Amino acid sequence: MKILLVEADYKNKYPPLGLMKISAYHKEIGDEVIFVKGKNKELKNQKWDRIYVTTLFTFYWKKTVDTIKYYYNSVNNPNDLHVGGIMATLLEQDLRTEQGIQGITIRTGLLNQPNMLENETVPVDLMTPDYSIIEKESNKYLDYEYEVQNAYMASTTKGCIRKCKFCAVSTLEPTYCDYIDIKSQIEEVNRLYGEKRNLMLMDNNILASPQLEQIVDDLVELGFGRGNKSYEKQSGKRKLKQTRYVDFNQGTDARLLTEETITQLARLEVKPLRIAFDHADEENVRIYKEAQWLAARHGFKNLSNYVLFNFKDTPQELYYRLKVNIELNKAFVEEELYTSIWSFPMKYMPFTGEHRKDRKYIGEHWNAKMLRGVQCILNATHAVVGPKEEFFNHAFGSTYEEFEELIYMPEPFITKRKDNADKIEQWRHIYRNLADAEKQQFIELIKNNSFPDVYIENEEIRLLYSWYMK
Repeated sequence: MKILLVEADYKNKYPPLGLMKISAYHKEIGDEVIFVKGKNKELKNQKWDRIYVTTLFTFYWKKTVDTIKYYYNSVNNPNDLHVGGIMATLLEQDLRTEQGIQGITIRTGLLNQPNMLENETVPVDLMTPDYSIIEKESNKYLDYEYEVQNAYMASTTKGCIRKCKFCAVSTLEPTYCDYIDIKSQIEEVNRLYGEKRNLMLMDNNILASPQLEQIVDDLVELGFGRGNKSYEKQSGKRKLKQTRYVDFNQGTDARLLTEETITQLARLEVKPLRIAFDHADEENVRIYKEAQWLAARHGFKNLSNYVLFNFKDTPQELYYRLKVNIELNKAFVEEELYTSIWSFPMKYMPFTGEHRKDRKYIGEHWNAKMLRGVQCILNATHAVVGPKEEFFNHAFGSTYEEFEELIYMPEPFITKRKDNADKIEQWRHIYRNLADAEKQQFIELIKNNSFPDVYIENEEIRLLYSWYMK
């Protein structure tokens, strides 16, 4: 059969692992397989025995559905166009009722049982991914370069023991599997596609596994132990020995970072060790701090964390969590540990409700201008909050009050501070001298991040507002 694999042209760090496994299955039975990212007229104008379209986040709805419609007539029957992945699982009914793509085959969940595609005896989800389809040198239809290069992508567990309301894992991978043999996965990739340097572990909660020690044993045996120089890179006539790193990409659960589990992780060359920091209440902050100290004292130099915001939190709680990391960085230096924490704020987007298909959701304690202000800061910092206090104070403010001022400023004042230094001082002087009722009136005017031409009686508020309309 002629098989076309499609990923919409959204930006993503990782290649489509599901399609890579489907490709492996179809090539194994002798089918012709082509992978493309986005729309391609040449491929659209051909007839395919089957097309698979992968899906990612639900807020990519429009781009993904447009791609499905683009290839809709490139199969003889609509049911030969298969759509699967995250969005397909979470928004199955929306896809079934979408105009213009009726009759397509929607595949939800994992392909983790035999005979889910045809007559495969080994579940597709357990097959070795076909790395060749994402290599630009061997795929003339691929002009996109994924950020992750020269790395294995694999899992040692599936699912998660938590049921966090902001997370879809319990729907996507409802059954927790505490051990998957990674040695056979890596050995097969090496045999088919050559050795990779690093390992991206896609586990959702590896620390929940009672088999953690066995998993670490496997990884050490594969050459990912701490202090390794087990990867050989050819440089001219010389072979260079390089370190191989493990990246727990989905983050580790701070509640499960204990002396026992951190001792196991410390046997590996991890870069970075990611730890989620989703809540600002006293208990969660205590647990998070203890986890970071455990990591630092066990020799982890590169720490990272995801900081969820726009969920149930307030802007002040976001700022507080970022500030906690700055204080931890200072303390690590004072203790001569020299561990660095890099934060990645992540805006919550729901996968149910009115805004499941876009990025317009506004949390109950936020407004559109605040969210846009945070995004402007993150655009300037390349979405990263570094460990240096001076840089943090400049980018986010040395107090919450300064942070709130920053995110309420006109966008050019946030992104081009040097160019607008004089105007910023004028803006701050006026804003800080407003009475509480006047400040609230002003915030009501700008909170929707929309600035129509309106009559404003108050002279100070009128001047402030004029900077938003330019």
